[in-house]
Amino acid sequence: MLKDFADLSTPLLADACVRTGAPLRVAPPGIAAVVPGHRIAGPALPVRHYGSVDAFLEAYGRARPGDVLVIDNGGRDDEACIGDLAVLEAGHAGVEGIAVWGLHRDTPELAEIGLPVFSYGTHPAGPVRLDDPEPDAAGARFGPHLVTDRDVVFGDADGVLFAEASHVEELLDTARHIMRTEREQARLIRSGRSLRSQTAFEDYLVLREADPSYTFRRHLRSLGGAIEE
Repeated sequence: MLKDFADLSTPLLADACVRTGAPLRVAPPGIAAVVPGHRIAGPALPVRHYGSVDAFLEAYGRARPGDVLVIDNGGRDDEACIGDLAVLEAGHAGVEGIAVWGLHRDTPELAEIGLPVFSYGTHPAGPVRLDDPEPDAAGARFGPHLVTDRDVVFGDADGVLFAEASHVEELLDTARHIMRTEREQARLIRSGRSLRSQTAFEDYLVLREADPSYTFRRHLRSLGGAIEE
């Protein structure tokens, strides 16, 4: 999956969701790779954290090679729920990346380990609580989204995006089409042809004046453009 995602980005996938009508499910703003430049892409391995590392160890027992561990720690900012030992064990279990709705610690050790970890920042203290697991809890919450093992996770410098596995092939194909269109638009701008010219923007203004319901997105669709979608 990471190979399929190698030449793409989460913004392109987000645009592909809009273009295809697939649910647009992105992690709340602020999530970033512990090591800049790291990327993740793979089937979701969701887990809910209740204050003890055994939740991760149990999840590793059902991990498949290439999975991305998705940790629901409720977005807490008063504890780090994952550190070097849990990340080392993740790699040993075949997990290829981790996305945390919460914080991490042991930053230098995580950088040395090299397994991509995405989180909302660092905190020196681990959990000092132990909550009761929710009965029959399914999947992992990540902001407003519920992530299950039927999802695929993508992450890069712009953030993290979740997609249903059944939509991924279409999303990747659509993202590549958008990428090719945008690259050609960028090439033309650099060669001297403005974006306004490429999108016949003056024509759009005339059409909008005649029909106020005529939107720029509708205009772009008529031209096959990729901007805003």
